[in-house]
Amino acid sequence: MAKFSITDWRYGYFSDSKWQSEAVDIHHVVVLRNRSNGKGFLFYILAALAFCFFILKGQSIFVVLWCWILNVLFAKKLFKGTVQKESVMVMPNFGVQLETHYTSGKVICRFVPVDKILKPVLLECVTPVTCYWSLSLIIQGEDKLLLVFKELRPPVKMLVPIWKALCAGKNKDACS
Repeated sequence: MAKFSITDWRYGYFSDSKWQSEAVDIHHVVVLRNRSNGKGFLFYILAALAFCFFILKGQSIFVVLWCWILNVLFAKKLFKGTVQKESVMVMPNFGVQLETHYTSGKVICRFVPVDKILKPVLLECVTPVTCYWSLSLIIQGEDKLLLVFKELRPPVKMLVPIWKALCAGKNKDACS
């Protein structure tokens, strides 16, 4: 894995290029995980199973197996939609490819042609509970903004280099 140029307690950011020409600009925001989280979750699942076995010790084995199957299904449901990283690939005069990588191995890609992008914008989103920054694209012919990071909420210090790359990929006057 590449070395992170910017890190936060939840996310790591790095930029790389897969080709010799520096025309394609690739930015990755990776979710940093603590290895003890998986061990703690496994401990809670085993504790729940032990509690089920204790409560249902006089019951049929089918009830105990049913409790175990429900715990396994709960664990799968909890880990199914977990995002591993989101990437932005800026190709000047061609477009922007947005990728979301899940821990299950599923990858969702979205491509936006450069002639559809009116302007990339950094927005401060304020809710009654929290405040965070988001990077969006104003798309020609669309009523809504297209979020660059659909699942993650990286801090503004990680969004600024991506915003600058999007501005440079569109044209120099797009972000003045």
